[in-house]
Amino acid sequence: MSRLDSFIRRLEAQRACLAVAAEMIGDLEGPVFELGLGNGRTYDHLRELLPGREIFVCERHLAPHPQCVPPAEFLLLGDMRQTLPAARARFAGRVALAHLDPGTGDVAASRALAGELAPLLAPLLRPAGVLVSEPRIDHPQLAPLPLPPSVEPGRYHLYRRI
Repeated sequence: MSRLDSFIRRLEAQRACLAVAAEMIGDLEGPVFELGLGNGRTYDHLRELLPGREIFVCERHLAPHPQCVPPAEFLLLGDMRQTLPAARARFAGRVALAHLDPGTGDVAASRALAGELAPLLAPLLRPAGVLVSEPRIDHPQLAPLPLPPSVEPGRYHLYRRI
């Protein structure tokens, strides 16, 4: 498969998983966390998918499209390994949906980062909250969920906070 086809399939999987997750949290209160802004495509999609929800963005360095810059009060700027522990007092057990897409392009690096972030992220999710993640995550408080039929196993991942 070409890199272009792989990229398209990853984005289609991401969109399908985010749509399912948005439905799953319809009755749950709480903010949304976008973990990794990149150029802002997914953040922009989340704004359309979940109008009226507070969407907090964790990002090391801002470099999005100008229309995708989150308001300053919704930006947690810095390394997530430092910003997530700092956010715990404010958000513990409140986040309805989190999306993790490190976008490193390096599978091993993405998995390693996900392993470091899982124990920082899981306590932020509210019970029954949903995590959508490109890298697979192993954490005792996160139960894997079935993927939408259009998503190949291993391409993207869904979890519910237990």
